[in-house]
Amino acid sequence: MSQIENQPLLQSYQKGALQLNNRLVMAPMTRSRSNNPETAPTELNAEYYAQRASAGLIISEGTPISPQGVGYTNIPGIYSAAQVEGWKKVTNAVHEKGGKIYAQLWHVGRMSHPDFHNGALPVAPSAINPNDQAFTAEGFKPTVTPRALEIEEIKGIVEDFKKAAANAVEAGFDGVEIHSSNGYLFHQFFSRCSNQRTDEYGGTIENRARFFFEVLDAVKEIIDLSRVGVRLNPSMHEQFGITVDEQTAPTFEYIVQRLNNYNLAYLHLTEASPKVAELPYAIKEIAKHFRPLYHGTLIINGGFTQETGNKVLEDGLADLVAYGRPFIANPDLVERFAENAELNAPDYNTFYSNTGEVGYTDYPTLAEVSAA
Repeated sequence: MSQIENQPLLQSYQKGALQLNNRLVMAPMTRSRSNNPETAPTELNAEYYAQRASAGLIISEGTPISPQGVGYTNIPGIYSAAQVEGWKKVTNAVHEKGGKIYAQLWHVGRMSHPDFHNGALPVAPSAINPNDQAFTAEGFKPTVTPRALEIEEIKGIVEDFKKAAANAVEAGFDGVEIHSSNGYLFHQFFSRCSNQRTDEYGGTIENRARFFFEVLDAVKEIIDLSRVGVRLNPSMHEQFGITVDEQTAPTFEYIVQRLNNYNLAYLHLTEASPKVAELPYAIKEIAKHFRPLYHGTLIINGGFTQETGNKVLEDGLADLVAYGRPFIANPDLVERFAENAELNAPDYNTFYSNTGEVGYTDYPTLAEVSAA
């Protein structure tokens, strides 16, 4: 028996430009399935997203805004004509199923590798090695010390984001999400451990957030901000070279409160990991902390189950809940939640591999299981 009337996750959501059939969001997830010379989306990618179109909103995998922004192998970009044509296949397939999809715009900064740039160094706010691993065509390789961006180059990246937003509109996306999270370029500017600049993009909180807001101001010239989302991970710690310090919480509080001046589609936050439990200055409960500070639509992400997802909505701490791995293994996750059905287990070995449809489009739906 359907449980739709009892589950907040399965209720519709309408606010501004967001008109969603339910409150489940398919989180952006790198899958490395665009194995072609143009790194353009293919019919296989279109099938994958269309299978999951019952989500209230799909956020695409991170899609690089330029060749410089690439940091993982076989990921689809959004800077060339071939890539835009490929994404049209995806958006058309999702829309034919009645779904909504946003493009996540991405620049990985120092988390890239010279293998992606003909031997040239990746770029970053400062020349500081994150001492992590980059996912190249030859497998994982240690990151290198990046090259610090010149001011003129930062202005150029702002224009790259603006162009990528225009490409997303041309490709038929319903909106875009700025990937300002998870240790990538924007996050590198936010954090003192990765940003030691002494110019207008470093030092103070306002300076370290400057690049981010310059991009938002540029993107709004292309697409109304009511169709633009932002993703942040305020308590990310000891991942991709990012560490929490005494200025981390004030930095993200400044950013989030300033975002109230922008009529965004949503703010997408990631809950804290156990790594920050013993840090006295870290924010332990992200949704609870930022809900009073942000006045718009709030998406929360981070290991939620059906039960905990419904609970965070019941408690009024978020408006939408983003799911990653459950959507990988369950193309019909919405329907399974509606029926309180058992979920498929994900095959972790095929998350980021060049295995084509295996572990990508071959997970069975409830209907397929019943018919077998």
